[in-house]
Amino acid sequence: MKYVVAEASEIESGGRKIVTVAGRSIGVFNLDGEFFALRNRCPHQAGRLCEGKLWGVIRSERPGDFEYRPSREILCCLHVRTGQSWCAPERLRVRRYDVETVAGEELAEAADAEAAPADDPDAPAPGMVKGPYMAETYPVIREGKYLVVEIPA
Repeated sequence: MKYVVAEASEIESGGRKIVTVAGRSIGVFNLDGEFFALRNRCPHQAGRLCEGKLWGVIRSERPGDFEYRPSREILCCLHVRTGQSWCAPERLRVRRYDVETVAGEELAEAADAEAAPADDPDAPAPGMVKGPYMAETYPVIREGKYLVVEIPA
């Protein structure tokens, strides 16, 4: 089914509007004139996803060269354009240390760092990998001045 959810002019670039469609709370986002819709339910914690803070992304074409794009594409850890979760694995684990006894002393050394995975070209920032969660997304169609969200039956 298709539902008219707003006039395109109601949602400014970088903004959002939360609507209820077919009994579902849905956030409609304007990212530089492109519109995307996500179910307002976090696939990880079941919270109100679309009410969270939007972040920009950092891109890097080569080491030492970073570009911040304030396009507000990340909501929590989910990419608004795709619904895919992203994470930086080195920030998700507890650091482990090897401990051994040497001449009556304990010596703690950091464990060898694992090789970093190759950067995914779709990642919103360097070093991020796809996470296990995927937000429910819906196509947004612009029909004249109206935004229409299509919800599967």
